[in-house]
Amino acid sequence: MNTLDAKRVLETALICADKPIPLGDMRTLFANELGPDALRALLDELKQDWEHGGVELVELASGWRFQSRPEFRQYLDRLDPERPPKYSRATMETLAIIAYRQPVTRGDIEDIRGVTVSGQIIRQLEERGWIEAIGYREAPGRPAIYATTKQFLDDLGLAHLEQLPPLDDQGAIPQAIADLQPEQASLLDLMQTPPGLDEASSDTTGSDAHVPVDSIEAKA
Repeated sequence: MNTLDAKRVLETALICADKPIPLGDMRTLFANELGPDALRALLDELKQDWEHGGVELVELASGWRFQSRPEFRQYLDRLDPERPPKYSRATMETLAIIAYRQPVTRGDIEDIRGVTVSGQIIRQLEERGWIEAIGYREAPGRPAIYATTKQFLDDLGLAHLEQLPPLDDQGAIPQAIADLQPEQASLLDLMQTPPGLDEASSDTTGSDAHVPVDSIEAKA
């Protein structure tokens, strides 16, 4: 198979895939006749071919995929106006702490936030596929140790944790986070209070239309 045909096969597979394709699966397309270096060369060519299109080829934690460019999000939203679920401020704070301080236990999160972390928040993040227990700390009660998942990075449009926006000296999430991929904006534009700030009252104050989950637990 010549290079042009191989690139067409790869392009077709990426366009038709319903999830990111890892390099290992790409090699299967070609019966393992193409190595990682050859595949990356084809991927680089495809990225250039689509450089001025409405979609772009990106590398994520779990593989490669085509996705729409951020500037077209407002138009695509008209076809599917349903908004993603709005998570409580406490949930987003918990997710931020895990993302930036991982691996952490529930107790670590509570020490940073200054309030009790509801088990429902942890379950919610696990069910969404953004965090998982990667082990247990050798301490009384053997608390679970949590870290973010590849799904979390995929939803952010990132390939590595190192690509998370840096925190400034005050621990504030930078404005640049709003300029990331649409998946990032829908997830992290709710993250009003960054990890490390003293916002113990954030569960019972604020303008959210619902009562944060761990406020309910604290009052029970």
